[in-house]
Amino acid sequence: MTAARTQSLLWLAQRGSAAVLALCVVVHLATMIFAVRGGLTAAEILARTRGSAAWTLFYGVFVAAVAVHAPIGVRTVVAEMRGRHGRGIDVAMLAFALLLLVLGWRAVAAVTLGGA
Repeated sequence: MTAARTQSLLWLAQRGSAAVLALCVVVHLATMIFAVRGGLTAAEILARTRGSAAWTLFYGVFVAAVAVHAPIGVRTVVAEMRGRHGRGIDVAMLAFALLLLVLGWRAVAAVTLGGA
């Protein structure tokens, strides 16, 4: 794959994940505001998310979008600071993406499945 094609695909992934993140943040914040204004405590909110396939899917997508979006942005910043893109940066950002996925999905499991 050419460098220009790779950069184009990363650009598309960055923008696509940003759109998903924007929607997820709005839904998350609106839900939290609605729940808190409705008088629910954190424990009551967690009780309602436990066992919910819908919330598991929603927050799983949220985590996946973060794991795509953040490493691409950090990759760009690191490459600009170093003055070039290198294979080492790509490997480090792949590891970062995997770390975000693992930690994020553990959090989703804790909130929706009741365990990490």
